[in-house]
Amino acid sequence: MSLPKPLRNSELYNRCDPEQFSFSSTEELDGTTGISGQDRALEAIRLSIGMKHDGFNLFALGPAGTGKQTAIENYLQEESASEPVPDDWCYVYNFDKPRQPAAMPLPPGRACAFSKEMDSLVEALFSIIPGAFSSEEYQEQEKAIKEELQEQQSAALEKIEKKAAGNSIAVIRTPSGFAFAPVRDDEVLKSEDFMKLSEEERNTIDKQISELKEAMQSMMMQIPKWQRETQKKLKELNQQVAGFAVKPLFSELQSRYDDLENVLNYLDRVEEDITAHFEQFLEKEEGGMQELLQAQFSGGARGTRRQAIHRYKVNVVVDNSDATGAPVIFEDKPSCHNLLGDIEHTSHMGTLVTDFTLIKAGALHKANGGYLVLDARRLLMEPLAYETLKKAIRTRQIRIESLAQLYSLMSTVSLEPEPVPLDIKVILLGERYLYYLLSSYDPDFSELFKIAADFDDDMERGSDSELAYASILAGMIDHAGLRHLDRGAVARIIEFGSRTAGDASRLSTHLQGLSDLLHEADFHAGEEQAALISRAHVEQAIEARRYRAGRIPEKIRKAMLEHTILIDTDSEKTGQINGLAVSQLGDQMFGHPSRITAQVKMGKGDVIDIEREVEMGGPIHSKGVMILSGFLGGRFGSDQPLSLEATLVFEQSYSGVEGDSASSAELYALLSALSGLPLRQWLAVTGSVNQHGEVQAIGGVNEKIEGFFDLCNERGLNGRQGVLIPAANVRNLMLRQDIREAVDQERFHIYPVTLIDEGIELLTGVAAGIRSDEGQWSEESVNARIARRLDDMAEKQRQYRQNDKNGGNEEESTS
Repeated sequence: MSLPKPLRNSELYNRCDPEQFSFSSTEELDGTTGISGQDRALEAIRLSIGMKHDGFNLFALGPAGTGKQTAIENYLQEESASEPVPDDWCYVYNFDKPRQPAAMPLPPGRACAFSKEMDSLVEALFSIIPGAFSSEEYQEQEKAIKEELQEQQSAALEKIEKKAAGNSIAVIRTPSGFAFAPVRDDEVLKSEDFMKLSEEERNTIDKQISELKEAMQSMMMQIPKWQRETQKKLKELNQQVAGFAVKPLFSELQSRYDDLENVLNYLDRVEEDITAHFEQFLEKEEGGMQELLQAQFSGGARGTRRQAIHRYKVNVVVDNSDATGAPVIFEDKPSCHNLLGDIEHTSHMGTLVTDFTLIKAGALHKANGGYLVLDARRLLMEPLAYETLKKAIRTRQIRIESLAQLYSLMSTVSLEPEPVPLDIKVILLGERYLYYLLSSYDPDFSELFKIAADFDDDMERGSDSELAYASILAGMIDHAGLRHLDRGAVARIIEFGSRTAGDASRLSTHLQGLSDLLHEADFHAGEEQAALISRAHVEQAIEARRYRAGRIPEKIRKAMLEHTILIDTDSEKTGQINGLAVSQLGDQMFGHPSRITAQVKMGKGDVIDIEREVEMGGPIHSKGVMILSGFLGGRFGSDQPLSLEATLVFEQSYSGVEGDSASSAELYALLSALSGLPLRQWLAVTGSVNQHGEVQAIGGVNEKIEGFFDLCNERGLNGRQGVLIPAANVRNLMLRQDIREAVDQERFHIYPVTLIDEGIELLTGVAAGIRSDEGQWSEESVNARIARRLDDMAEKQRQYRQNDKNGGNEEESTS
């Protein structure tokens, strides 16, 4: 078997040649911030925005910082500019149902003008109506109506007085009303004189007085009717005067809105209400709490100046006067109040009161007729906000509800504003796991958000994409006001993009990470007072990041150097190997070696994962160990059962193990323990393995190589140390400059391995062996030694079983 050759320097790093760029600095680029390599996501955005049917809202999914919001914002700004500006919306007083303010749309830009004109009209009425009622003409007509009542009463009373005088009876006015008394010689007859009259005379007088009382009572019963008629005439006069006074103002205002039927209808109702309740424009002082509440909710006839101003106000909740297209709203805090709007309250004499002028718009109102962009995680964190949003989308209307009233958290009078029709496209931004969770557990989600824009973590690397990358960098620099990059700096950031993507043939689309690197490189350029950011400044920023995140890796490496953590990099050991692990600290990853050991003994073919037995191993790691049993069984157990029991463990592991990237290293340790051949400890191993012995790709290969290199470098490179990696991971290599130099000087080696047999031969220096047609392995090969060892173990087990059986028979015969 031909062994893999160590990788060359050129295979360890995909360098970007700065000479390929025609520009000398990013200042010459147009700064386009469009994202290259996201064609699938951009097509989904185009479809969602173009679809005008219900349910085709968009969920943009992908890791944070990949430019989801930037891409959507750029697309929406361009798309919305050509769309019509939506209507303004305002709330006005509902004269039929005062607790249910009416929602009224107006053409864009006209709501605020209408509100100001209504304010001016009300202010004018406070001078016009009092003036109309203080005119001489009105005073004369009012006086005539009142005098008519007095004359009517006087005539009726005079008739009774004449009848009484004809019967010698006087009508006497008393504090309690009218009284009748007989008269003699123009004097009221005293009671003792009345008693001296004959009985017949007394009866006659009593009868006459009784008739006069009935007449007086009949007249008194007519007085309320006459007063009501008089009040009706006064009311008709007042309304006629008020109507004449306000008519010119309303006619002028209606002429400016004769194209809006809903405004004309509202103005008609306002005119009727003002005419009917003109008294409020004659008030000079504020009323009390009872009058305030009555005016707000009961629609009562009387009110103060303040109440009149509020009653006829126009509360503009959405003003699109400055808009040039459909609105695009990014709501950073998508709570219920911020989405639906709110009904505020004011404190008056210890009581919370409200009216329609305290209705506030939410993000749905502002985005109505356009687009609303929300962060999915923040939306789900706000109580009831997600359900509220779904209800609004499903019912196609915005219904403002007070959570305090809904859940009886506050006992006070509130409003029920008329819902506003909703025409909106909602875009949610979030991580992939949120999208899949909502798709799985929320039955409404797939009906309301039918389109998913999946933003990729990386994109293909080529000359075109590298130039697009440079243009994106220029746009970030212009936006942030940083120094521009020279060609060398652009090339280094492109290389950094490949390293971040974990693939030399791809570029990371994590724009936030690029932006952070630009800011740090600009800082280092500023310290040197450089006009442009150079490659050296970018290198400084990258090394500074590595240094900041290097405390834990350095402590682990120091513990290895001090032999607190046992890692051998010089000798050869049987059943022991250096596996490579990777750890994550925040946004930084680092690799480090871990000692893996294996022990074998006779048994029933089990490979015991000690990590799993003590519940420190994750399911993927346990799966990788179980695959080893399949490999051993397929290679050595075709003719007889495996008679071994093996144990595998990560030595000095205290925080658990997960992943299958160490399964090839575990298999090498197991093969070493079975064959008795020592493994070269100066070689570390990473890679997973399948049941056929093929070495498979793993993640974090750059960090793992660098972790072992740093330890070997600290101990001193001797030209033997190196790493075995899966051949499939060669395309992922973007290693540091010091490692590339060591490889170039043959002081460190990186071997791409495809099969386990290649790896075991590199680790032992002994041929893996080839199986003949008869099933025999090459003499003294690794596999031949393992097969012989397994045969010996099987034979010993047969002997033990036979001895046990014979011993048992002898015992039976003896008894």
